[in-house]
Amino acid sequence: MDNLERIGRLVSDSGFAALSAGNLVMIGVGLILLYLAIGRGFEPLLLIPIAFGALLVNLPLSGIFDPAGTSSEHGGILRMVYEVGTATEILPVFMFLALGALTDFGPALANPITFFLGGAAQLGVFVAMLLAVILGFRIEAAAAIGIIGGADGPTSIYIASKMAPENLGAIAVASYTYMSLVPLIQPPVIRLLTTKKERSVEMPQLRKVTRLERILFPITVALLVGLLLPAAVPLIGMMMFGNLLRECGVVDRLSKTAQNELCNIITILLGISVGATMGADQFLRPETLKVIALGLIAFIFSTAGGVLFGKLLYLVTGGKVNPVIGAAGVSAVPMSARTAHLEGLRTNPRNFLLMHAMGPNVAGVIGTAVAAAVMISVLQGR
Repeated sequence: MDNLERIGRLVSDSGFAALSAGNLVMIGVGLILLYLAIGRGFEPLLLIPIAFGALLVNLPLSGIFDPAGTSSEHGGILRMVYEVGTATEILPVFMFLALGALTDFGPALANPITFFLGGAAQLGVFVAMLLAVILGFRIEAAAAIGIIGGADGPTSIYIASKMAPENLGAIAVASYTYMSLVPLIQPPVIRLLTTKKERSVEMPQLRKVTRLERILFPITVALLVGLLLPAAVPLIGMMMFGNLLRECGVVDRLSKTAQNELCNIITILLGISVGATMGADQFLRPETLKVIALGLIAFIFSTAGGVLFGKLLYLVTGGKVNPVIGAAGVSAVPMSARTAHLEGLRTNPRNFLLMHAMGPNVAGVIGTAVAAAVMISVLQGR
């Protein structure tokens, strides 16, 4: 074999020879996501692993996401992570443990009415689900798409891996992209649905929540929700366990591990394995554009649902509740709470709504998980 033949074989065996137009498009998508995460700071903790997973899976002949029995006996390394951790729901469920340890439910406990705002902000979930069915998606896939409106990435990944694995990449990307765009999506909706007088309402300082309340809350929620809605136990149960580690005050090592090491490891593995589902053959389909469009609709209607219920509370309480905090029921913690606070501050420089907005914000996390559990219970029991 002469040198020319060797060079020819090297070229034919390289990824360049097998690179398709679809691969190039998806590599471009991955690079755009990396720019948004690194250059613009849009949800970098998960967008960076997802984007890099998309780059790796679109490098031809790498075998990094090949099924078992193709390039190797066990398949590609990211396929193994996906099959063992994401498809089995282990990683999304344990992410909820970490989220529980990171979440302070104090603002919601100090003003329990804000739990209703978190529930009202699930409107977009059901609107998007209905539209997805009309557009021809399976009812299970429509439910997974609707959860994008809850602005809870781990829940979106959990229900997609369980009910619509073929749309997992699109759902995850839409969910985290729109979460990062909350400061752009929510303000126009808030201003459209509220008056300057409503946005100017100043709310009194929240009461101090006792340690006993903080400890009893996760125990009570786990028991009640688990008995009423067994399908919610994997998500709500693990979240409440993580929150108990945080609030009980006697297992600081476990609480810090859940908040840091565990959360970081799961974030890396979950993100890069989800990104690996974004192969050109799976992602470049008309359904992907539909998922992305429906995700935006879901976010808009979820924001509207929270704000409109906030207006109802404004009327019922005689103007004591600022309806802007209803937008924070979209559980992009803490970005939607911060957005609501800034909208109130923009109208009234003395209006500090952040802690009030954190109530519906953390309540929205529970609301989205419950909505997902209801869908799983109803649809998987058909």
